[in-house]
Amino acid sequence: MKRRQTLALGLSAGLATGLGAAFAPAAAQGTARVLRYAFQVAETGFDPAQISDTYSRTVTAHLFEALYAFDHLARPAKLVPLTAEDHPLVENDYRRWTVKIRPGIYFADDPAFKGQKRELVAADVVYSFKRFADPAVKSPFWASIEDLKFLGLAALRQQALKSKQPFSYDTPIEGLRALDRYTVQFNLEEPRPRFQDTLAVSDLYGSVAREVVEFYKDKIAEHPVGTGPFRLASWRRSSRIVLARNPNYRERLWDAQPAPDDAEGQAIAAKLRGRRVPLLDRVEISIIEESQPRWLSFLNGEADLLDRVPAEFIDMAMPGGVIAPNLAKRGVRGRRVLTSDIVMTFYNMDDPVIGGLAPEKVALRRALNLAVDLDREIRLVRRGMAIPAQSPVMPHLSGYDPAFKSENSDYDPARARALLDLYGYVDRDGDGWRELPDGRPLVLQYATQPDQQNRQLNELWQRNMDAIGVRIEFKIAKWPENLKAARAGKLQMWGVASAATGGDGMGMLTRYYGPQAGLQNLARFRLPAFDAIHERMAQIPDGPERLALFDRAKRLAVAYAPYKLHCHRYQADLMAPGLVGYRRPAFWNTWWHLVDMEPRA
Repeated sequence: MKRRQTLALGLSAGLATGLGAAFAPAAAQGTARVLRYAFQVAETGFDPAQISDTYSRTVTAHLFEALYAFDHLARPAKLVPLTAEDHPLVENDYRRWTVKIRPGIYFADDPAFKGQKRELVAADVVYSFKRFADPAVKSPFWASIEDLKFLGLAALRQQALKSKQPFSYDTPIEGLRALDRYTVQFNLEEPRPRFQDTLAVSDLYGSVAREVVEFYKDKIAEHPVGTGPFRLASWRRSSRIVLARNPNYRERLWDAQPAPDDAEGQAIAAKLRGRRVPLLDRVEISIIEESQPRWLSFLNGEADLLDRVPAEFIDMAMPGGVIAPNLAKRGVRGRRVLTSDIVMTFYNMDDPVIGGLAPEKVALRRALNLAVDLDREIRLVRRGMAIPAQSPVMPHLSGYDPAFKSENSDYDPARARALLDLYGYVDRDGDGWRELPDGRPLVLQYATQPDQQNRQLNELWQRNMDAIGVRIEFKIAKWPENLKAARAGKLQMWGVASAATGGDGMGMLTRYYGPQAGLQNLARFRLPAFDAIHERMAQIPDGPERLALFDRAKRLAVAYAPYKLHCHRYQADLMAPGLVGYRRPAFWNTWWHLVDMEPRA
């Protein structure tokens, strides 16, 4: 708090002297190559099987490693082996996937290994996937794993639930097999043509060692131990995270394959190719939730990257999408891109006020959506750094159609009022506020956070709901607390965002999939017709049939409105002098080991 107050007190002086004067290099740090920047939301922990938030997953992506990864610079995205020796052998109509692990990959040193070097083996991959099925772990991603349909895994979980005995990790199943020390085989009940994408999600499906989990037990989220390029050096919860180079990391040389016409990518590759990974010695992350102090931390030289320039400062930092001249004189670089993400508000479908599939409940949600002024939100709160969302599918992914237009983006308060009138949401007592059809009060309860942008968004929600005669109240809590309540089904409405982890647009549709209710599907939406589409899409290769299913899924999503889909965001990043090789990843946030920070003079 003291640090934040100091930053805030310096605001007027910093801005008065101009951005260029406010930005200054940090104090000398010797020859250490250190990257410093800030998260705008606190982490929740570092056990891959127990996390779902972006910020914790950004950290675990650099501590743990999956079998594959996305090429850092390739556009369109391309999968490359990470801990695997080569691409998988695929058989039995996309049901059997066999992968060879590269020998000589070791976990970071840890007391759990009792002084011995611990090599990554096939059994670790099997164990890591089984953890998601263990009822005691309570993984928010169990439904995603269940949907992959590993032969025997769901039955093994049910056995533990019915017997009320510990999950049997030692029971072999056909779906997850270690054929030998370095060969793992996945056998699936149904075709999964894009299964290799799952094997490239290091933040969740990176390998963990059984003895580490058993050594730390319920403290495992505080003691992440992986084969990744970094290890957790120190952690002050919701305040500071420091990662240090993993001295056990294998010899891995920087490589990426940008397109021939990608001048920026080619320049990065020419400078960094062939250097040993990780290039950095340390990554230092501060948690600064308010936009103003985070902006100032960059201007004052306390951060080397301003990841996602706060909307209220975008015109000062990159007017017209170009770096401000006074920042450019200091060597600061900026880049703006339309990202594969989406901002949304979920409606709890189990809530007695706004949930359910009855016509009057669907009408209520659609009316609320029509009352949301997206244009005003994008212009005023997001400073033009977004485009309206028409469907759940994000830009740059399969299934995204820039020509697709839906009711979701319409702003029509007159139509919203007419819908509410038609379905009995009228003001019966003359107090200016609508009641439910049965006469009880209609009161929306919107969960939110205590930061400036959320305050601005709350003001817009208040304005929009006032215009249609609907009372709304705001429940303020920290983001991790809201996430916990959302998973438990205790929030009526909450605004969240989601980013793509791969090139398949089906990922966001999973937020509407019934078996994911309370997990990725925070809205708890359950519609058999939608579930059938989702299941069919998972089984078939890309092509015309799958595109047609995308279209049907998008239309159902908009029609039943378990979410208000707000926008897809542009993100602008500012890079301090000396930061080399950074480019916002196409998918997710696995890049710390692939950039360099030249030592400060």
